[in-house]
Amino acid sequence: MPRFSIVVPSHGVAGRLSQALDSVLAQSFGDFELIPVCDAPDAPAADVVTEYAERDSRVTPVHSPPSDGLAGARNTGLRAAVGGHVLFLDGDDVLVPGALAALDARLDEAGEVDVLYFEHERTPWWEGEPTNPAAPLLARTPDGAFPPDRAPLLTGVTLPAWSAVYRRAFLTEHNIAFPGDHFTDVGFGGLVALRAERVAALRTVVVRHLMRRQGNRPALPGEHHAELLDQTELVLTRAAEQDLPADRLKPLFEQLFAAVLKTAAHPRRLTSGRRAFFRRASTLYRRHRPDGYRAPGGSLGVQHRLLASGSYAAFRLLRAAHRTASRAAALLPRPRGLRTRLRYAAALRLPLDRNLVVYCAYWGRGYVCNPAAIHAKARELAPHLRAVFLVEPDAVGSMPPGVDYAVIGSRKYWQVLARAKYLVNNANFADAVVKRPGSVHLQTQHGTPLKTMAADQATYPVVAAATGSFAKLLARVDRWDYNLTSNRHSTEMWERAFPSTHETLEYGYPRNDVYCTASAEDVARVRKELGVPDGKKALLYAPTHRDYATGFETGLDLAEFCEAIGDEYVVLLRAHYFYDRGASRGGGRIIDVTGHRSSEDVCLAADGLITDYSSIMFDYANLDRPIVVYADDWDVYRETRGVYFDLMELPPGRVARTPGELAAVFRDGSWADETATSLRAAFRERFCQFDDGRAAERVVRRVLLGEPPASIPPVIPLAERVPAPAATLVRS
Repeated sequence: MPRFSIVVPSHGVAGRLSQALDSVLAQSFGDFELIPVCDAPDAPAADVVTEYAERDSRVTPVHSPPSDGLAGARNTGLRAAVGGHVLFLDGDDVLVPGALAALDARLDEAGEVDVLYFEHERTPWWEGEPTNPAAPLLARTPDGAFPPDRAPLLTGVTLPAWSAVYRRAFLTEHNIAFPGDHFTDVGFGGLVALRAERVAALRTVVVRHLMRRQGNRPALPGEHHAELLDQTELVLTRAAEQDLPADRLKPLFEQLFAAVLKTAAHPRRLTSGRRAFFRRASTLYRRHRPDGYRAPGGSLGVQHRLLASGSYAAFRLLRAAHRTASRAAALLPRPRGLRTRLRYAAALRLPLDRNLVVYCAYWGRGYVCNPAAIHAKARELAPHLRAVFLVEPDAVGSMPPGVDYAVIGSRKYWQVLARAKYLVNNANFADAVVKRPGSVHLQTQHGTPLKTMAADQATYPVVAAATGSFAKLLARVDRWDYNLTSNRHSTEMWERAFPSTHETLEYGYPRNDVYCTASAEDVARVRKELGVPDGKKALLYAPTHRDYATGFETGLDLAEFCEAIGDEYVVLLRAHYFYDRGASRGGGRIIDVTGHRSSEDVCLAADGLITDYSSIMFDYANLDRPIVVYADDWDVYRETRGVYFDLMELPPGRVARTPGELAAVFRDGSWADETATSLRAAFRERFCQFDDGRAAERVVRRVLLGEPPASIPPVIPLAERVPAPAATLVRS
């Protein structure tokens, strides 16, 4: 029997789960079992956990459906545990080095105890000093093991479940499990403290809790706050049944109702049912108030007395008195220009247009990328919806006939942004755009991340300096309702880079649907439009942007490269969209396609891809055509920009470091040999998970038509997909 069973729920923390698991497996004390609790075998966290279970026999994952919540996940892990003591660790927490050894030593020193409480550190997600909220409480406890009545302030309800280790036999003997779902720590901690006969404290930090930017679920707005009263009633009812002594009942009562009053007074937590919450809390207060109880002084004492008397009207007035003008001012829209600001504010007071969808791609570059693909499918499946694309003035001429648009900054632009029910973007809307209640914001993204993004850029000075205010960036992220991903890697990285409360849709990228639906005739048409000569192999050269460089430089002499590989090839040059100025580059065997509207068309036309670190490789891999990575400055790029994985260890094909190596792989044919094919297959397995040709349909049905998740078409397995045919290559 292992000394410790460590239960780690993983719902919604796939992007940080590895840190939690690594912190356990790196402990110097190794007598434990690690029980990650996943939603299902195909959940995002399951992929992470499977890798750990294959490497270490101490990792034994179990499954608990999301509908069972955090309490259900912990209870499932507890039922599976066989260790002598149980420790609950959230998926975004870590054990500090030496934590298990310290717990083991303290347990040996204290003897058999039901609960060992310990300190924990709360670390702000962004900046600020860590805090240790348990330290003042545990500092007042006796040094050795002791009965709970010697530390009446240690009621359990103020400490999270992961701030203690529990004797498993004690929990099973008393049938103690996590009650409810939300605020389950309150109920569990209270029940444990009421039943425990012998406890101890360890005045050392054991768990480091990384606070989420979006806040913990109990602090977020919603109807779930009513469950705080359920947990309060449960604990106080059990205390009454046990005839808890007054010296223990008073701090328990006071700590529980401190949380209740904090919720009742908070301006945003209770979105509805404030009066009902207050009335029920008042009833519980009077029913369970200890004999002779005296309310504390000051403002808190006033709240106690109002709750005892059931005076909701007076309580509401007291709460309103604490609101500040600055909070109201922060909600005002602030587009530039007084006239525009007033018009936008007036439009925000009008009802939402439930049939209006606003699209924008690449900050107004036109009818492209995922927004365009979603719009095209919406025309087919949801013809009742009216669409408006937001475009810059120089993109107006590229808009397809019949597609309505509004020039960014115009009066129409602000009107449709104020009234639209649905807002779809592959970047972000302006800071001044207000997220209206009832509106739906869909972030489609425009690539799979190799380089660090958003919040993860903060530690890279060159990138951070160019990014601007991270606070403003994340305020824009807070408007998202849905975020689209094309593979599990993106799901995990976006969770880290864009911490917020949006829902992730693992539906694939709609722009990539064409890679599974285009025909040989479509490929031939695009090649003709681009000027690719018949019979020539077209190589797409698509380098990415360098944060540390100014202007566009290919890093490769394309004329010399073409000369070195022979005249059977032509090169399609596509610079990063940052450098699309409409000017032509190259000539002869070099065809500049930077200004071509659709990167998907360009990919269809190419028989192979040469890139460095551009995300186009992930999209192009859906075509199952050869990819060569030209990594002449990988070390500089990795150190300057930061990357999420080592591309040199997981390339989509052959890798070349110099112009000579690059030319050689085409001269000897190794760019498309069996080794290159094997590397590409592994890459596709990891990064082409959801792009099956039906992504746009899934998005339209779920987001724009509101169909339930169960009715959304499932993803077609990779082995069953048939990519669009290449013009000159025969796919194995």
